[in-house]
Amino acid sequence: MANPTGEQFELIRGNARAVITEIGAGLRAFEIAGVPYVEAYEPEEAPPKGAGQVLLPWPNRTRGGEWTQDGVPQQLEITEKGRGNAIHGLVRYKEWQLLEHAESSIVFECEIDGEPGWPVPLRTRITYDLAPRELTVTHEIHNEGDSAIGVGVGAHPYFRIGDAETDALTLTLPATRVRPFVEAQIPADEERDVEGTEYDFRAGRELAGTDLDTAFGGLVPDADGRYHHVLHHGEAAVDVWAGADFRWVQVFTPDDLTGRGRAVAIEPMTCPADALNTGTDLIELAPGAGWTGNWGIKITGTVLR
Repeated sequence: MANPTGEQFELIRGNARAVITEIGAGLRAFEIAGVPYVEAYEPEEAPPKGAGQVLLPWPNRTRGGEWTQDGVPQQLEITEKGRGNAIHGLVRYKEWQLLEHAESSIVFECEIDGEPGWPVPLRTRITYDLAPRELTVTHEIHNEGDSAIGVGVGAHPYFRIGDAETDALTLTLPATRVRPFVEAQIPADEERDVEGTEYDFRAGRELAGTDLDTAFGGLVPDADGRYHHVLHHGEAAVDVWAGADFRWVQVFTPDDLTGRGRAVAIEPMTCPADALNTGTDLIELAPGAGWTGNWGIKITGTVLR
């Protein structure tokens, strides 16, 4: 039986290792000295709950799959049947074209053209670069059409620190605003201040007792101009950093991730859910224009399995 994610491509740099999939160009594994830092899955499995997938030309959900481009109503395929939404873009199950594969880096490309409800063709490229304790992911999007269009980008990795229980991890987010979901997993248009609420993770909080599928905004960059979303356990930390255009982060804590149970996804996003309708932080691409942005995972400290 063919792997549901196609061919598997391994990256090696010192004792760091990552595995990238042909279908979806997703991150299937990332480890250092055999210690896992993302929730991996077997090659014979489909990505559980979107694990490691690339989300574009929009992340999260579009309400009812409906939106409007240049005054023309559009209907995307309903890919979240239970809630009636179009979820996580158009490239998760596409076969990406391999452009380059070196020992510690890889480049894929994918075309978006002729999809229901998406009238403007796009060309997108993704590059994974592995360093001894860091993985950098670079996204590129180019408008191949004759009309301007707004797009969004996201990623869906689940994180761990070795064999530590998810509830024992401490999460720190530089987020001052939040958009809790109100219906069909679509957040309210109105943002709220996190001050004094259960959504304030600025000083770091243990994940025990949390139940999140939540979009955080109002991110405050560090001195390096990046946003840093950090998981801690003891002396070890996973720094999920994101470039300036990734103004949002979705945090999801399901109790039933295959092979793990309780898990935590930290999803860098350029826009929140339903941005095709609200326009919030969409990347506007004129005909022939392009965009490049990146995010990454940096490991600090020492973990004992």
